[in-house]
Amino acid sequence: MNAFDSVVVEVADIEAAACFYSAVLGSDSPHVCLRASQDPTSGFRGFALSLVVSQPGNADAVIDAAVDAGGRVVKSASKSLWGYGGVVQAPDGTVVKVATSAKKDTVPVSRDVGELVLLLGVEDVKASKEFYAGRGLSVGKSYGSKYVEFAADPGHIKLALYKRRALAKDVGVSEEGTGSHRLVLSGAAGPFRDPDGFVWEASASAPLTATA
Repeated sequence: MNAFDSVVVEVADIEAAACFYSAVLGSDSPHVCLRASQDPTSGFRGFALSLVVSQPGNADAVIDAAVDAGGRVVKSASKSLWGYGGVVQAPDGTVVKVATSAKKDTVPVSRDVGELVLLLGVEDVKASKEFYAGRGLSVGKSYGSKYVEFAADPGHIKLALYKRRALAKDVGVSEEGTGSHRLVLSGAAGPFRDPDGFVWEASASAPLTATA
């Protein structure tokens, strides 16, 4: 069972958040929902959304759209050994990584996102791996205590685990943060709260649904 349907991002300003996520994912995306929240939070909230695209031009197009919709560049897009990508921060504070393993463009540029991965920064990767495996998620890739990626059914979000400090470093932010994660995961495995306080609820998918 690898049913992970959507994430609910809790935000203080629904209108600004809806503008941002519609720009980077499209208004009909079934994977991100928005919910109003004033829960105290500051700094890094322990997670990042990773948008995997097919080529560098697409990464630039998505990042440009994110900035035009109120996002802030955290790491400028650049080449690396693994490919090409950059990081932006949404108006609500969510960190969004846009990346591709391709080194050059081979088709006309678009803003299509091929895969959405939710990266959770956790205290103990091995313990969290066992926790999620015990709730029906199948491990796809595992690199000891550094990184775990769970398999995903077609059309679903992929879940991955990093050490919190390593994830913060990867996306270019300080690991310091307090208060609410302002994130709820929706899937067949819920409801529950994981060892790092991330909350799951039963599936209730809806395209960019905004609720008060």
